[in-house]
Amino acid sequence: MASATGIPERVPPVSEQEPLLGRPGDATQKSEQWLAFNLWTGTGILAQVGVWVLAAMVWAAVFEHDVIFFSYHPLLQSAGVLLLVQAILIVQPTATQKQKRDGTWAHSAFNFLGVGALVAGIVVIELNKAPHPDQRFKSNHGILGIVTFGLICVQALVGFVQYWTPALVGGTENGKAIYKYHRVSGYVILVLALATVATATQTGFNKNVLGLRLWAVTVTIVLVLIGIVPRIKLAKLGRIGS
Repeated sequence: MASATGIPERVPPVSEQEPLLGRPGDATQKSEQWLAFNLWTGTGILAQVGVWVLAAMVWAAVFEHDVIFFSYHPLLQSAGVLLLVQAILIVQPTATQKQKRDGTWAHSAFNFLGVGALVAGIVVIELNKAPHPDQRFKSNHGILGIVTFGLICVQALVGFVQYWTPALVGGTENGKAIYKYHRVSGYVILVLALATVATATQTGFNKNVLGLRLWAVTVTIVLVLIGIVPRIKLAKLGRIGS
């Protein structure tokens, strides 16, 4: 681009602190901002709309019918996904060391509750399938669900070790070196978790009882991703393999 003098202007490079699809200040926690603002700042509000509407649809569909033992599975799993989304949103905009520390505490708390809900949901379906073990992992939902749940458990364990007990991986510096992998895998696992929710619409329980529409669930999933992806900061991802 040329200036009024005809001399080409130098275009500044994109800062690694800049969110993936926004300006530097769009999703960066201000020094005076309360941590909770991170949950909806920037495009975060779109993710909140998406995940809360998704959870509301599931819960409403469940309580429109008689609640049976299996009903707790979609209730718990949707609650778990909602909490995992909060865990991502709360920590994304942090910038200063204090913000990162406070964000990590909140991130851990949300993850603890979210994983707890997912574990309880898995227990429900395992007890439900116990009399019919041959029916386990027959659907795309069941296969993707157990794979995603396993990855979530590994993710939670790695996150706990790298921050709270780094001595187990050779010290604080080694723990910090894992952060970028933890962040990248977190986003990948989120996509898998949302895909698992989408495949639930094709299960017999949903088709025969809940009646959730795939298109409606897909719209909420897209909102979650539109809300989260633009807030990703390249600097926090680092260079994988470096």
